[in-house]
Amino acid sequence: MKTFEYDILSFPMTRKTSLADMQASLNAKGAEGWEVVSISSSEFTNVGHTVFLKRETTPAGAKT
Repeated sequence: MKTFEYDILSFPMTRKTSLADMQASLNAKGAEGWEVVSISSSEFTNVGHTVFLKRETTPAGAKT
């Protein structure tokens, strides 16, 4: 059975993160095997963007 691990990235509006910065960060995570599952944004609470990622885990003892 496949298993996964998850990560969450936050890009607050207060940090004024540019799209290029977000893209660079997501490309770096992609190079580590992470895949974007969902993106949530909220302009009303100044949260910015929250990105949910997942990647398949390797079972303990498995050969890679």
